[in-house]
Parts: sequence; C-alpha cells; structure tokens
Amino acid sequence: MAEDLKEIDIDLNTDIIREWRSIVTLIVFVFTNIVVLFPFHIPFYFPKSFINAILDGLSAFRIIGPRQQQNDSPCETVYGAVDPNGGRAGEAGFFVRLEFPMNFVTAPLIADLFLLAILAIGREEVYGGTIGANHISPIDIMAFFITLAYIAISIDASGLIRYLAFKVLQKGGRFGHRLFFYLYAFFFSLGTFIGNDPIILSGTAFLAYMTRVSSNIIHPRAWIFSQFAVANIASAILVSSNPTNLVLAGAFSIKFVDYTANMIVPVVITAIVLFPFLLYIVFSDESLIPLSIQMHELSEEQRARKPVNPNIPHARGTAEEQENDPANGEQSKLLSLEEIMNPFLDKGGAWFGAVIMTATLVTLLAINAASQNTGEHPVFWVTLPAAFVMFCWDITFGWIHRKETRKIAHDGRLEVERARAERQARELEELERSIIKEQEEKEVLDQEAQEQERRRDTTTAEPSVSQASPSNHNAQDQDGVTSAVDADPASPNLDAHDKDAKSSGLPGAKPPGDNQPENPHPSISANSTLYEKQESARVDLLGSSKGVLSGAILAKEGEKSRASFERESDAERQLRFNIADSQDRERMTLVLLVARAYRWSQETFPTPTVVLGHLPFALIPFAFSMFVLVQALVTKGWVPVFAYGWDHWVNKTGTIGSIGGMGFLSVILCNFAGTNIGTTILLSRVIQAWQKIHEANGTPISNRTFWATVYSMALGVNYGAFSTAFSASLAGLLWRDILARKHIRVRRLDFARVNLPIISIAMVVGCLVLVGEVYIIRPDTPYDAR
Repeated sequence: MAEDLKEIDIDLNTDIIREWRSIVTLIVFVFTNIVVLFPFHIPFYFPKSFINAILDGLSAFRIIGPRQQQNDSPCETVYGAVDPNGGRAGEAGFFVRLEFPMNFVTAPLIADLFLLAILAIGREEVYGGTIGANHISPIDIMAFFITLAYIAISIDASGLIRYLAFKVLQKGGRFGHRLFFYLYAFFFSLGTFIGNDPIILSGTAFLAYMTRVSSNIIHPRAWIFSQFAVANIASAILVSSNPTNLVLAGAFSIKFVDYTANMIVPVVITAIVLFPFLLYIVFSDESLIPLSIQMHELSEEQRARKPVNPNIPHARGTAEEQENDPANGEQSKLLSLEEIMNPFLDKGGAWFGAVIMTATLVTLLAINAASQNTGEHPVFWVTLPAAFVMFCWDITFGWIHRKETRKIAHDGRLEVERARAERQARELEELERSIIKEQEEKEVLDQEAQEQERRRDTTTAEPSVSQASPSNHNAQDQDGVTSAVDADPASPNLDAHDKDAKSSGLPGAKPPGDNQPENPHPSISANSTLYEKQESARVDLLGSSKGVLSGAILAKEGEKSRASFERESDAERQLRFNIADSQDRERMTLVLLVARAYRWSQETFPTPTVVLGHLPFALIPFAFSMFVLVQALVTKGWVPVFAYGWDHWVNKTGTIGSIGGMGFLSVILCNFAGTNIGTTILLSRVIQAWQKIHEANGTPISNRTFWATVYSMALGVNYGAFSTAFSASLAGLLWRDILARKHIRVRRLDFARVNLPIISIAMVVGCLVLVGEVYIIRPDTPYDAR
C-alpha cells in the first residue's frame, strides 16, 4: 500500500492564506488543539418526556431494559443527567441534561466534518490524511502500531513486567538510592524494546503499590515522575517503540537501523546524565527517596498463598474493594504489599510473548535494512501475523484453562456480592440504631424540659400557696406538684405531653383533673409501646415504606443525619435495582446479552479480553483526524508559511540553531498541537515544505543541517511527553488515569512544575550530544532526498 502513495505537490504560493476558507482552517486547527489540551463537555437539554419516549422505544425493541420509574429514572442512573434547576434528573424539572464530551477523540473529528461542510477540504485532504501522501501512510502506521501493541500488552498481561519489577525490588533491598537506580535502569531497558505504554500500564501501578506500603516514603512523586520520564526517553531509541517515530521515519524514508544508530547515543547519554540530576537535585528530599526504605512484611501465610491472575474478574474477591478504600488503612497496605510481593506470572505466556516480540523486532530490522525503499514492504506485514499468532496463543491457553478461570471468577463474584449485601445490611442497621437513639434522646430532652418547667412553675406558685386556706392547702398536699402545674394555663409543653399520653393510650395517662401522682420515669407499658414503635420503624426501614423512613429522617438535624440518609437511599436503591434485575432476568435485551457475552469472555478468555480492552483504539480516530487537519494546512498555504519562517531561522543560526530551535519548538508544540503525534505530523510536513523551498530556489540544504533538524525533532517529540501538560502525549493521559485509580492525584500545575526541570536538563543534554554527533558523522555536503 505504501508504494502506491501519491506525491501531493506542496504549493509554495502563500497568497492563498488570504482566502476566508484558509483563515477558517487555521482557526479550526488552533481551536481543536485547545480543546485537546483543555477538554470539556457541552450540555444539551431535552424534554424529559422525549427522553422517556426514546427509552421506552428502545425497551420495546428489547435493546435496553424497562425504564425505572420516578426517582430511579435511567436518565439519573445511566446518563448522570441533571435538570436545569440543579437537581437530579427525575427529581424535579421538565428537562433532562445530557453532556457531549469534547476531547482528543471528538474534537478533531468534528473539526474535519466542519471543514468538509464548508468545502475547505475535499477528497485530496481526506485521502492524504488516511491512505497517505508524501511518504506518510497513516493507515500503515496505525496497523503497525496496534498490532505491535497487542504483543507488548499481552506480555504485560502475563505478569512478566510486575514479576521482573518484584525481582528488581528484591535486588535493591531496603537501600533507597540503590533501589531507585535499579528501577530506573529496569524501566529504561524494558521501555527500549516494548515501548512506553506497557511500562506505563504496569510500572505505574507497581510504584503506586510500593510507595504505599513503605512507611517512610512520604509521597510517591520522585518514583512516578522519574518512571514516566525514563519510559518516554527510552521510547526514542527504536522506531517501533512510539507512533511518533513511525511517522517521522516514514516521512523522511529513514531505515529503522539508521534511525536507531543516530538516536541511541543522545538518548543513552541523556538517561545517564539525568539520573544523578533526579536523585540529588530534583528529588533530593529524603522523604521522597530515603536512604533506607522501611516496608511492611508479609506473613508466612500470605507468602505461601497462590497468586491470583488479575485478569480474571473478581479473582481477588473483596480484596480489590478493600484495597481501593482509603478508609481501610493498614489493611489496604497489606493487600497492596501482597500485590507486589506475591505477583502472578503466567510463565508460558510470558516466554512465548517474549519470543514473539524478539522475533518480530529482529525481522522488522532485517527486512527494513534489506529493502531499497521503505515503502516497498509495509511494516505491518510483519507485525500483523505476529499479533495473530500471539492472539491464537492467548485464546488457546484460555480455552484449556476455562474451567479453572470460570470457577475463580464465580467464587469471587459470590464473595463480592455477599460482602456488599452484608455491608448494606450493616448500613441499614446503623441507620436504624441512629434513628432510635435520636428518638430516645429527644424523649429524654422533652422529659428534662418538662421537669424544669414544673420546677419553675412550682417556684412561682409558692407565694400564693402560703396565703391559701387550709382546705386549699390540704388539696395541694393531696394533689402534689401536678395540681399546681396543671392549674397553670401557661404550660404548653405539659399540655403537649398530656395530649401525647392520651393519644398513645398509656394506662397511666390521666386527664389534668385526676389526682394521680406522675412518675417521671417511663412505665413498663410506656417501654412496651416504645419497643413496639421501634419494631415498627425497623420493619418499615427494611421494607418498602419509604415515606415513613423519609419522614423520620427529615426530622433529624445536622450533617450526620443527612449523610445517613444518603447512605440509606443508595443502599435501598441498590437493593431495589437488584430485585428489579432478578425480576427481569427472563426479559432478554441486547444490552443484557452483550453484558453477559462480555462477562463470559472475561471468565473464559481473560488475557485476550484484558489486552483488547487496553489497546489504544482511541488513537486511531485521533491520528486520522489530525492527519487530515494537517493536510488541510498544507493545501491551504499555512504549512509553506511556517516553512518559510523556519528557513529564515536556519539561515540566521545555522546547524546549531536548527537543533536548538527544532528541539524547543517540538517540545512546546507537544503541549499545544494535539499531543506529540499531532506535533510530529505537523513538523514533518513543515520540513517537507522546507525541502521544496530549497529545491525551488536551487539552494540545497546541507546534509548536516537537514539531519540535525530531523533528529532534534525526534528528541523533542519523545521527550516532550513529560513537559507541561498531560495531553502532550496519550501516555500522559493514561498515566494520570492509572494514578487516579490508585488514589494519587496529580494536578496540572504540579505536573508542569515537577517536569519543567526534568525536560530542561533532558533536552539540553540530548541536543548537545546531537550537535557533537552530527558534526562528527555528517558531512556538510548538499542533502539529496533521493
């Protein structure tokens, strides 16, 4: 396919940029990259009746289950919608709010569709951005990267990376600086061959666990940022390690062996110089990298326990939920310690995957080196069969062990469901106790208030009692304090108490005129009635009488009561959903069928299911859309404008200026031009236009300056991933999400602040080494693109 790529002529006439379509194209490109950098959601409001009608229609066609009624509307539970007044959908209002994501997947695609609608781009741009043009074939690059990624992630799913990291941890022992060096070298060596994505997937989780179970590592900052930086540095050595390298090698017809030969020296020296800089300057605080690491110890029982395959759903039972709950404290640390100190390893899958990966890379290098033209043999011709062989191995291995994996998944799911049911029962019981306790406390307070009112009324009545007649005095002696208080009409609390006594039917309750002494303590009958009320409240709580429970809860005061109500509501809603699900088991729907098929796949073929779920499929629409956008800049005259600017810079600064300028420009654009992939696409087209400018002028570029520019861009787009924004690379977005799942929050400002000195020293060292390299091995003769 690559050999059929047509050469799209780059028009060097910049007058076209004055046309309105060219101006709109540039604005759309800039806005798209801003959205990639700062994603957001666009709210849309629809009438609730309209949404319900659609859901009812889907339910009628057996696509989804029946719509829940009232407060359990699917708009609330499924779509997370809210009404315009700020409440939850289904609670108030007549509209439902749905949110459309604007991110690195949707924004470039919408931009392309918009430019197609206004005829700013056409078939030529779409063809060049998908099939390919000028030596860049996006479809070949994506096929190569996805198939090779399957092999790399399958090796990761076998547990090999975590197992090797565990061995490195054992080798490093409790010496902090030595362990930091061992992990640094391990991630660099492994990332060189399998790329940065598998290192991010397994290495990040491993470091999160390791720093959690250490008692004297205050913050994991030093370990996770160093790992992220070294993984992206290592990915610059081989073409196969990063899609940016594929784009660059294809654009300039660079053989894989030549690319590695030119990149290995600057990259290795960068890694060597960066290590002491990280250890003694950036992360010099002993609380980040202590001299001696103190870790919790596993018990003999935990060490002897057979490690479980994390690819099997619910394989660890309730351990995963307990581990992810920050409230568990020491228990969570012990579970994390078991995860790293007793790792799972599928030896067969690990060895087979390592052999397949090695054979694939060797074959790629051999075929690419022997080929006269890199487009003659598309690289995915090698990786696609290798990935298929790896996939067949995973499927066969899963089918052979299906009984064991299904049993593990079934037992774990039962354990999780049982634990959740017990937790809900405890929450309901705690809520019941809190309600009863507050009721009792309220009754005690009422009795104390009544007693104080009686004493105050008795004190007020003493002067009048001293002047009373003997008959009145005798009557007061017989009636006691009750008569005096009852004679006072200004006793609202007592009146209310008497009314409650009448209505409750207590045997001891008498009207104010009866001369009965009042017992301040509850009688046996009163206790029995209170017990009956509590039993009734308990039945109502566990039953379906939501109104009584809500009324009792709304009477409570303070944040504690509201929190209890929220817990009860969630638990009660979950119970109702479980009941509804069990009642609808006979009603098969498409969603339920897909869910069951996916669960069956997880339990029968755990490894391929996990690997397919981790493949960067989102990269495909993003890359194609960005290729089309950049091709639009080419045809609308903007890329030649950028090329003229670059030519002016090189003429002023020479070879050294081209290395420093392109290195700086590529790092900056990684953060503002649609990740490092979008930056590579754009700058490759700019350099191609720069070549056209010199061909038109008859003044060739020197061999030294041209290759200095190309390889400084290679350094910048790989190193730029750890610069100032998560969106500088897709690996950065993945790294942030994994850390968030491990309860490690990295803010954007912290990401930029910590990475700024790291990217600065890495680029300075890499560019200085590249300057020496090109002056030693590259002649100053004219560059010949042929």
